[in-house]
Amino acid sequence: MATERWNGPIKVGFDEAGAHTVNGPFDALACLAEHWPTARGLQYLKARSACRAALDGRKSVEEAREEFMAAAKEAKLKVH
Repeated sequence: MATERWNGPIKVGFDEAGAHTVNGPFDALACLAEHWPTARGLQYLKARSACRAALDGRKSVEEAREEFMAAAKEAKLKVH
């Protein structure tokens, strides 16, 4: 479901695109697809999979949040 939200938003900083606020798995998938510096890496793939699973109800939104945060760390992005 596209309306699923995390307990707290994540603000991710990108050099060229500025900062983006990510409120849940739907926003995270868009961010991963449109702004991510590279579509590679284990954490990137796990985050994408977890966000899709959260939207399908197979994982919790908080599990997807944790995977998204790990992907941001892997990509060396600023997260607030």
